[in-house]
Amino acid sequence: MLRFLLKRLLAIIPVLLVVAVVVFLILRLTPGDPAAVIAGNSATNDDIERIREQLGLKRSLLAQFGLWFGGVLQGDLGYSYYLSKPVTELILQRVEPTLSLALGTIVLAVLVAVPLGTLAAWRMGGWLDRLLSGFSVLGFSVPVFVVGYILIYVFAIQLNWLPVQGYRRLFGPSSEGAWAWAQQLVLPWITLCTIYVALIARVTRASVSEALTEDYIRTARAKGVGESAVLLRHALANAAVPIVTVVGIGVALLIGGVVVTETVYAIPGLGSLTVDAVLNRDFPVIQGLVLVFSVLYVLINLLVDLSYLVLDPRIRY
Repeated sequence: MLRFLLKRLLAIIPVLLVVAVVVFLILRLTPGDPAAVIAGNSATNDDIERIREQLGLKRSLLAQFGLWFGGVLQGDLGYSYYLSKPVTELILQRVEPTLSLALGTIVLAVLVAVPLGTLAAWRMGGWLDRLLSGFSVLGFSVPVFVVGYILIYVFAIQLNWLPVQGYRRLFGPSSEGAWAWAQQLVLPWITLCTIYVALIARVTRASVSEALTEDYIRTARAKGVGESAVLLRHALANAAVPIVTVVGIGVALLIGGVVVTETVYAIPGLGSLTVDAVLNRDFPVIQGLVLVFSVLYVLINLLVDLSYLVLDPRIRY
């Protein structure tokens, strides 16, 4: 177990190195000059060249990469070209809204999708099963931003039940309390949940329905075990591994969904920071964000693998 954990943690290093090289090269080889963005439309060629010199963009690609990656190894993600602030500081300022949005979405999606998928498998072919199938098709087909604008129009503009956009902090001196924080995130949570409820519910339905056909289910029923116990303690428990797996896979989709959702609802999180950095060609910020997202994704997959030991005692590493 300990050996497996150490191997997985050490595997993060080459993954981050590959990600760093690929992202660095893609940014440098795509059209666009951050110096021209910073200088503005009225700048002369001399002004642009001077800014490029200040930013170190006139050095060779190898020298730029070595300087940046050397700082990363020391915990320094560099300085933003556009905002002239440390990238680490910018990320820490924006991390609370993104974590609030992402964690709330995952928790809400699991609490809704797992019971729905389990009941649909228990009554396969019934009205709930057909309703879940239709909702899954819509959840995968309709873009996130369309769902967001529909919810804003109905619940924020027409009914005036919830705020339209923005974010109210849960922690810090500017906090307005848990209710104000949650009220601001209700619509973004529901927007993102449309995808994850569809995904997790479909996998739950398939896994539980397969488990209900196993011999141990017939044995439990033959012993007189109640239907609720059969469904929860036997079928759902044995279907937990694929459900947890798809929740971990959903984190990759969540990264893209957070970027779109934060833009729609004007939430000042890492997603909106990513959009601003791309528009401004802010290389250090983009590189830092990609590395942070990569580390989070690798660690979450590691936690998913470790959870298999608890969910299924037959698995050994």
